[in-house]
Order: sequence, then C-alpha cells, then structure tokens
Amino acid sequence: MGRETKPEAGQLCVETIEVVRYSELRPCFDAFIDTRTPGSDKKENFTIIGPGVSENPNQHVHIARPHGFNIGGARQPPGCVNSQHSHETSEFFYVHTGTWSFDLGERGEDAKITLRPGDAISIPTRVFRGFENIGEDTGFLFAVLGGDDPGRVLWAPHVFDMAEEYGLILLENGSLIDTTKGESVPEGISSMPRTSTAQVAALQRFDADRLRMCCVIADQATPGDTTPEVSRRRIVHPDGALSWPHDFAVEELTLQSGAVVDLGAVDAPQVLFAQSGKLAITADGSSEDLADGDTATIVAGAVRAIANSTDEPATALLVTGLPNAIAA
Repeated sequence: MGRETKPEAGQLCVETIEVVRYSELRPCFDAFIDTRTPGSDKKENFTIIGPGVSENPNQHVHIARPHGFNIGGARQPPGCVNSQHSHETSEFFYVHTGTWSFDLGERGEDAKITLRPGDAISIPTRVFRGFENIGEDTGFLFAVLGGDDPGRVLWAPHVFDMAEEYGLILLENGSLIDTTKGESVPEGISSMPRTSTAQVAALQRFDADRLRMCCVIADQATPGDTTPEVSRRRIVHPDGALSWPHDFAVEELTLQSGAVVDLGAVDAPQVLFAQSGKLAITADGSSEDLADGDTATIVAGAVRAIANSTDEPATALLVTGLPNAIAA
C-alpha cells in the first residue's frame, strides 16, 4: 500500500497512499432504521472513509482517519429504495453504475430526476431526499458527506412507522434496537421521537427546476480545463457547476491513453475514486494502481501525479478537502 511517512511527535504513522479496493468493500445490510422495510431490505451501505451516518455501531469503517469529509457508498439491486431522510451536512453522489431516481420531499413527490453513470448530484442540507435503483442491474453510488462528523439522519415520519412494524426502534443516541433478536430499549435511554410536523415544515422543499440545478449530467458543459490529453471538470467548486459552500471540492478527470496529470503537493487530504479504466497514482515515491470502483486517499503534503498507461481512456473523481475543514 505504499511506504509509511515519518510522523511528527504525537502523530500516528499513516501510509502515503491508502487504497480500498471495490472487491474488498465490507457492506452493512442493517445500517439504518429502514433496513427491514420491503423494498429497502437489500441495500448495502459502505463507510469507506470516516464514520458516515450509519445507525449500526458494528458498521465497518475502512479508513477511520479524519479527512474533513466522509466517503461512503451505496450498492442496491433493482427496485431497492433508500427511504426519505435529510442531512445536516452536504451530501454528494456520483453514479458509478446503475440507473437511479432521486426523489425529494417528505414522500418523494416534490421533485424527481433520473441519473446514470457519470452523473452527479449534491443535495443541500435540510431537504428530504431518497433514491431508488430503477435500472435492471445492481448499481453503486459513490458518496461524499461534509465534515468529520456528518451528524445523524432525520427520517420522514412514515419511516418510523414502517420500522416499528418490522421490529426496529431507533434510539435517541442514534443507534438501532432490533426487537426480533430479543433486544429492548436500554434503561435510561429513550427512543428517538418520531419526526414532528414542525420539523417537517422547517425543512426546505425543492421543485423540479431547483433539483435540476443540483445535478451535473455526464455530457453537460462544465467549467474546467481541457486539453487533447486531459479533461478536468470542476463539479463542486467555488468556480464550478455546483458552487455553493461545501467542506470539499470535487473534480472529474478523464485521461486519454498515455496522459499524466501532475497535481504537485496538495496541503489537504485528497481522495481519488476510479470511475472507469485503469489509473496509476504516484506520491512521494509510493505508487498504486486503481481499477473500476477503487478508492484511494493520498496524505496531505505529498507530491502526487496520476497517469493512464493503458490504451483506453480512464475517468476518476478527485475529492479535495478544504483547508478550513481539515482537523488539526
């Protein structure tokens, strides 16, 4: 996984490049309150970097080291639904595989949009959202959540009703109780109150036009830099397509055969997600190869480059933490 960097006093030793292979992702099938609800019971949740918003304390975290943002993923078979909820930090999705419907509103009826591989969406905070794989094959969404602690999910009221019907109770501390396994609410801890009418009313509501402004389609003209060898599209960026404040920036890089992108030294955590094709990362003498669906994090301060030495184009997503979002 690359050489280790020499830590300063009091710091943990971390590798220059850490890779989480798509083939080695460890899913959680009961991460959330809707895990038993028919239509939602087949979804796989992944916490790749950071704790995410899982309600299961046993969810596997692949890389726990703080980055100033969280990286996760959702893999769902056809017809599988992620129920309506809202977040307190930014939530960004990039479609790796599959055809997905993103539905906004308490019951998903305010606005809908269909996204396919290479499409991206960033849903602002305090908006009810849900998503469903409406394609014919299993699909995977790459996700970025703002902050080291992205907080907890606020579920639409009807989600609580469905969960209780299938034996799940969400506690006020954000963890789940499964009554079908003989578990009960611990003494001194209350169950999470059902989301109130006032809480619902306090959330934002988007129409179709506003939802469309939160999306970047694969073939859409987007701010960036393009040469015959390399295309860099700024997706989440102050000067990009999605320009409102986030804790991170997101670019899409497409490298033609033989192309190299010299990124220099970046004084922030940086994550590369391989969308298609094969890429090689080098950083301060370390190197790693990435294939479809692999995720790599490069330690801040390392001099890095990305290369495509294959005969086919390769596309990747580059997520960079912002200086004011990085933990000391």
